[in-house]
Amino acid sequence: MPDHISLSQLNKQIKEAIGLSFSDTIWVIAEISEIRTVRSGHCYLELIEKDETNDSVKAKARATIWAYTFRMLKPYFETTTKQELASGLKVLVRASVEFQEVYGFSLNIKDIDPSYTLGDIARKRLEVIRQLEEEGVMDMNKEVELEAVPQKLAIISSSTAAGYEDFVNQLENNPYGFKIYQKLFQATMQGNEAEQSIISALERVYEYEDFFDAVVIIRGGGSTADLMCFDGYWLAVNIAQFPLPVLTGIGHERDESVADMVAHTRLKTPTAVAEFIVDRVGNFSAYLDDLKEHFVGEVDSQLKSQRHRLDIAVSAFQPLVSKVITKKRRQPQEAAQRLHFAVKSYFDNQQLFFSHVKESVHYLVKKQVRGNMQQCQFYHTQLKIELAGYFKNKAQKLTLAENTAKLSDPVNVLERGYSITYKDDVPIKSTDQLKSGDNLQTVLQKGTIISKIEKIIK
Repeated sequence: MPDHISLSQLNKQIKEAIGLSFSDTIWVIAEISEIRTVRSGHCYLELIEKDETNDSVKAKARATIWAYTFRMLKPYFETTTKQELASGLKVLVRASVEFQEVYGFSLNIKDIDPSYTLGDIARKRLEVIRQLEEEGVMDMNKEVELEAVPQKLAIISSSTAAGYEDFVNQLENNPYGFKIYQKLFQATMQGNEAEQSIISALERVYEYEDFFDAVVIIRGGGSTADLMCFDGYWLAVNIAQFPLPVLTGIGHERDESVADMVAHTRLKTPTAVAEFIVDRVGNFSAYLDDLKEHFVGEVDSQLKSQRHRLDIAVSAFQPLVSKVITKKRRQPQEAAQRLHFAVKSYFDNQQLFFSHVKESVHYLVKKQVRGNMQQCQFYHTQLKIELAGYFKNKAQKLTLAENTAKLSDPVNVLERGYSITYKDDVPIKSTDQLKSGDNLQTVLQKGTIISKIEKIIK
C-alpha cells in the first residue's frame, strides 16, 4: 500500500497552512450573492466575484458574521449607507480566513467599510447615467407631450403597496370630484426581480398605447437597497424610450433615482403624483372657467354696445317714421280712387271682349257642326258600300268551302268507284303496315269485303 494520510489529517494540514499564511485578518472585496439571518442572530452569507466582461462568477466563498458582531455591524452599515445589507451589494469586509476540518473554507467577517459600498453604488449609477447620455435617450420621455387633461392612467405598482392605496384614495377623493380612469398593471417593486417585473409591466401597457394618456410608476418608499432596481440601465432605457409620458412617485428620501431622471415628470411620493394629476386637471378646468368668464364678459360688452347703438338709431329713426306714417295715411285714399277707376275700366274692357268672343264662338260652333254632319253622311255611305262587298265576298267563300267539303266526303269518293281498306279499323296507306296472314276489310259504296293476305308484293 502506498504512503497515505486520512482526510482529517489532510484537512488539518490545510488548516495549519492557512493559519500560517493568514494569521491576521484581511480586507476582501466581494458581492453579496445570498444572505440570511437565523434565530440565534448569526448571519450567513455567500460571497462572489464576477467577471466584469461577461458577468460570470469567478470566485465564491461562504462567510459568517457571528451574532455579537452582526448586532454592531448591521445598524452601523445601514445608518451610514441608508440601505440594508442585501443581495447584489458590493462590499469591502475585513475577515479572518478559516478552515474547519468538517465544514471547510469560510470567511469570518469582523468589519464592513460602508464607504466602499456607497462608492460602488454611486459608480454604477454614474456609469448608467453616462451610457444613457451617450445613447441620446436621457431626455426622450420628457419630450413626449403630456395631455392637458390626463384622464386614463396606466398604474405600475404592487396591489398591496401602501403607496398604491394612498394614490388611489387621493385620486378618487379629489376635492373637485374629477373622474379619472386608472388601471393597475401589477409588478414586483423591490428585490432582484423588480427591474424585469416593471419592464414586463411597461410592455403590457405598450399593447394599449393608444388608449392611455400616461404611465404612473409608484411605490411607498423603502430602504435604499429596496430601491436599487430603479437605478438599473434596462429599466431606465425602457422608461426613456416609452411612447407615453411616464410619471414616477417612488417615495424615497435620498437623491432621485435614474428612473426619476429619465421619466417625463418626477414626483416624490405616490400621493404627490395623484395631487399633480388632479392639479393639472383642475388647472385646465380653471382655464375653461376663465375662458367662460371672458366669453360671457365679451358677449355682455357687445350686447351693451349694440344696445347703445340701437338707442341712437331709434332716436334718429323716430322723425323719419312719423313722416312715413303721415305719408302712408294719405296713400289709402289715393289708392282707393285709382283702384276704383282701374276696376271699372277693367270690367268694361272685359265685357266688350266677352261680347266679341260670344259671337265668334257661336259662328265657329255652327260651322263646325255643319262640317261634322257632312262628314258623318259620307262615312255612312262608305260603310254601307264596304259592308255589302264584305258580306258578298264571305258568301262566295262559304259556297266554295261547302262544295269542297262535299267533294272530299268519303261517301262521294266511294260513289266514284273508289274503296278504302282497313286493318283493325285503321286505314292502310302503305304495304309496310301489313304482313302475310293479316285480315283486311275493304269498304265499297255498297258493302264490305273481308280478305286475308297470302302474299305481299312491294
